[in-house]
Amino acid sequence: MPSFSATTGGAERTGAPQGRSVGVVQSRSAHFDAPLALACGRTLPQYDLAYETYGELNAARTNAVLVCHALNASHHVAGFYADDPDNVGWWDNMVGPGKPLDTDRFFVVGVNNLGSCFGSSGPVSINPATGEPWGSDFPLITVEDWVDAQAQLADRIGVAQWAAVMGGSLGGMQAIDWAIRYPQRIRSALVIAAAPNLSAENIAFNEIARQAILTDPEFHGGQFHAYGVKPRRGLRVARMIGHITYLSDEQMETKFGRQLREGLKFSFAPEFQIESYLRYQGEKFAEYYDANTYLRITKALDYFDPATRAGGDLARALSTATCRFLVVSFTTDWRFPASRSREIVKALVRQRCDVSYAEIAAPHGHDAFLLDNPQYHGVVGAWFGRIAREVAGTPSTMAAAP
Repeated sequence: MPSFSATTGGAERTGAPQGRSVGVVQSRSAHFDAPLALACGRTLPQYDLAYETYGELNAARTNAVLVCHALNASHHVAGFYADDPDNVGWWDNMVGPGKPLDTDRFFVVGVNNLGSCFGSSGPVSINPATGEPWGSDFPLITVEDWVDAQAQLADRIGVAQWAAVMGGSLGGMQAIDWAIRYPQRIRSALVIAAAPNLSAENIAFNEIARQAILTDPEFHGGQFHAYGVKPRRGLRVARMIGHITYLSDEQMETKFGRQLREGLKFSFAPEFQIESYLRYQGEKFAEYYDANTYLRITKALDYFDPATRAGGDLARALSTATCRFLVVSFTTDWRFPASRSREIVKALVRQRCDVSYAEIAAPHGHDAFLLDNPQYHGVVGAWFGRIAREVAGTPSTMAAAP
């Protein structure tokens, strides 16, 4: 299996699994022959979705939780592979026995999004019409397309309604879209370190990263596989740009400051520790990630804006939502700042939705949603504790499921 890194950037965790892990897991694949109509106007005639499951689905099929991934992660949410024990799921500290999302209580599903390069149909998979990799011919995908495909997978595995859909960053956007598009199929949405749309600054960062890839001489219009090359230079730069936005200034200063590797060399080689770190992250990313996938997933980020379908009114866009919401933000996240989460909360309040909000003091920037913050994990754990009591039929303060 390929090695999967953390969802965003600076919070990558490797090494043998610690604590109460879900243990050895297996990647699965579901094939769909029914065409999937896409927001871009094209149709996928058939497609595959890679996924993993943890825990057991109860007899009533009421304890299923969907975990949506962000930019460069995958369906490998928790546990490890028998043949690769160092390849630990990107949210292993969140999902497992006795963890905030407790697999002794819940049946957890992680899905690899369409357009990715970790098993689901995407640019690296085979185009059935040509017998060759899709490459740049693979359609542009949106968050709405991902949610529609996830709904098809839910049908396949027998989940009529999710106890919760949760995700951080781009994963949180998917949770919002689930509440809008499939209100009767979701009882709770956990929207973590997300935003109702990207700011102009965020779109600008994404565009610079895409240009680094598009202008790499080895990109070849996205059909680089036919030339036996890979646009590694563009991917390295794209990763370095993105990585900076995932860390707070405080965290970067604490971790690196102005530390030199071996003193000033008066050259363009990496002299500062932060330069060396970014180059290392870029090199590693360029080896396992696909350039066409990066282009498409950043575009999906740019396109997400449910308010545009409601005349620019986010509250109106959320008018179909009937589930409960937990919205979580982090004080030093400048990519998706707390103010953007509060926009979501205010829109939900306008619609008289059941919403709780937690703003967590954390120094780690956007990557805080991947890390072990006791307050953050306590909030999420308490939320799932209430859902678990509801699933078990124990009276709680939560309203009845729609």
